[in-house]
Amino acid sequence: MKNFETPIQIKYDCRFFIGEKPCKAKRFCDGCHEYDPMGFRILIIKLGAMGDVLRTTPILAALREKYKKCHITWMVEEGSLALLKHNPYIDRILPYRLDSALRLLVEQYDLLISLEKIDSATSLAELARAREKLGFGMTPQGTLRVFNPESLYALRLGMDDRLKFLDNEKSYPRIIFEALKLPYKGEEYSLYLDPLDEKFAANLLAGHGLDSRKPIVGIAPGAGHVFANKGWTVSGYIKLINRISDNLDAHVLLLGGEREKEANSVIREGLKNRIADIGCDYPLSRFMGIVGQCDMLICGDTLPMHIAIALKKQVLAIFGPTCHQEIDLFGRGEKIITAKECAPCYKGRCDIKDNCMELISLDEVYEAAKRLVAVCK
Repeated sequence: MKNFETPIQIKYDCRFFIGEKPCKAKRFCDGCHEYDPMGFRILIIKLGAMGDVLRTTPILAALREKYKKCHITWMVEEGSLALLKHNPYIDRILPYRLDSALRLLVEQYDLLISLEKIDSATSLAELARAREKLGFGMTPQGTLRVFNPESLYALRLGMDDRLKFLDNEKSYPRIIFEALKLPYKGEEYSLYLDPLDEKFAANLLAGHGLDSRKPIVGIAPGAGHVFANKGWTVSGYIKLINRISDNLDAHVLLLGGEREKEANSVIREGLKNRIADIGCDYPLSRFMGIVGQCDMLICGDTLPMHIAIALKKQVLAIFGPTCHQEIDLFGRGEKIITAKECAPCYKGRCDIKDNCMELISLDEVYEAAKRLVAVCK
């Protein structure tokens, strides 16, 4: 008969330890060959927006290189979980909610990386227990502060319009690498798709007659809801798709989410069935799988652009009110940048006639699309 009162050794620092149920080894810790201590514990607080979450992922490979034996936890808003879910660089994802926030009052980390400037994130960064903190925190007065002097440049970008709009030439990855005291070697986004979503997307597009014999050009007209004029004009997209259909040997696929239903409906009606329209009702993971089936994407400075960059697609990105300098296409694609003198502005509203996106011509966008389609063949 076994003596269940015999003391056992429990290795609480093992990355596989669960406690309330068996770990993957399904045995006690004594003599377990699967024992793998967490080592250097890192917490990343980057909650949103979705595109910003994706363009923060280049730090993961650099952190793994610098801290050979480390355990990485990332706290993120629940709507962005799919962007990180299958990433092998991340050991644990904490959804941003009360139970996760309470953990930060108990757990101990070696390094905290706080890359949000919003109050909910900076206050958590102050409360979290970590031996070293980098990035942004909150003062006792409730205002934004930096944990380390290397993060001052990133702080200044939010305070100084001239620096952000005109003088800065650094990409977002380079800015955050410098803030985190990491050497930047051109690390790219890190995004991993669920094989089930890839299979779903392949079957979906095949059902609409799209196959690999021709390049698949995704069109994502969406503009988000924060900045005015972030998307190119609906009439421009209609004319562009007609011209691509008439002159280029490529499939054209209309993409979007819930916010794009109305605009995509107008585009679809103006095209006389010259485009594959798969609808706008897919969860984020399925949408990423669909983008993964495209060879190139034409879009504004939005989440689909970041997804396409992460999946190493050719990207034709159209910029108006936001800063093109901060976006790195990593040698795959082209940028169309408005000539409007007041751009970028990051305004939430614009009443200017012939605004920054309206000044971008059909010919300019089509010629760039033509060059990228040729690359895809």
